[in-house]
Amino acid sequence: MGSVFGKETVLEPAFKTLLERPLPAQTSYQIREYGTRFVAEVDYAGGDKNTGSPFRALAKYIGVFGEAQNEGTESMAMTAPVAMERKGTPMAMTAPVAMEKNADSSAGGKRMKFFLPAEYDSLEKIPKPTNPAVKIAEIPPQVGVVHRYSGSLTEELHDEKARALSAQLREDGLEVTDEQALERYQFWGYNPPFTVPMFRRNEVWLELTAEEVGILRKKFDLN
Repeated sequence: MGSVFGKETVLEPAFKTLLERPLPAQTSYQIREYGTRFVAEVDYAGGDKNTGSPFRALAKYIGVFGEAQNEGTESMAMTAPVAMERKGTPMAMTAPVAMEKNADSSAGGKRMKFFLPAEYDSLEKIPKPTNPAVKIAEIPPQVGVVHRYSGSLTEELHDEKARALSAQLREDGLEVTDEQALERYQFWGYNPPFTVPMFRRNEVWLELTAEEVGILRKKFDLN
């Protein structure tokens, strides 16, 4: 997914930029529109500090650590990070890796997602995972607000940035509380764990309604 200095070497889902928050702003942000995306995802316990476990399960699904753990029926040429034929179907690594609270869990569970390469544009094309913990899901088109920052991969920092983003959105006219932001946000990471924190590309994402997007675009004369 990149280097120790944060150089990104893999693709990410395509998006359309609807708004770049003009300066001055205490917390910068961008509004993005995404089309339909497909993800491989794993649910895990929120209190589990072994964050490598869901990551490894997803990485094994696409073939990062050896034979791809899926029921692929054909081999594919790889660009990154694996460039060899395997049993199953190896898939290119993409970014970001997303983490969010699992709304289906009552025990503080979390969910990690790998966005699949763009050529997997229907469920029929996506190899079935052989690990039952890995699920395939379709994400419908979404519009949301993203704040980009660098730093360490700690939940405390991500929460701090989500609160800062919600404060900026309130200043700009939206009715979003810190509690709502902390419950709804996703963390998106674009770099491997060994990347120097100051060179990381981290993002917090909050989905917006069409009405909320309209309020912000009108405020900044973009309608």
